[in-house]
Amino acid sequence: QVQVVESGGGPVQVGGSLRLSCAASGSFFKINVMGWYRQTPRNQRELVATITSGGTINYADSVKGRFTISGDTAKNTVNLQMNSLKAEDTAGYVCKVVAQTTPLYDFDYWGQGTQVTVSS
Repeated sequence: QVQVVESGGGPVQVGGSLRLSCAASGSFFKINVMGWYRQTPRNQRELVATITSGGTINYADSVKGRFTISGDTAKNTVNLQMNSLKAEDTAGYVCKVVAQTTPLYDFDYWGQGTQVTVSS
């Protein structure tokens, strides 16, 4: 099994910054992808940013230029630096880990999530 634990988050004012961290542990061969998703108030889960073991990074258009994902899947950690936060960034942020836990297949593992609330 794979455990995914997030940290960071909390309340922040519009224009402020926050840093989220995610760490994976447990039994697996390797991690192929780590990333962040967010659950909006309309209960939709949307991609924020991901990074692959090969270093490919993907951002949602809404966060490009403001958020930066960094980390190392080989070290099982990923961070999300969020700058110039907007009220619409308010959401529950959840870390997702795609881990190869069998020789042939990988599976998705999710953390519990951490709330980010941006207010004016």
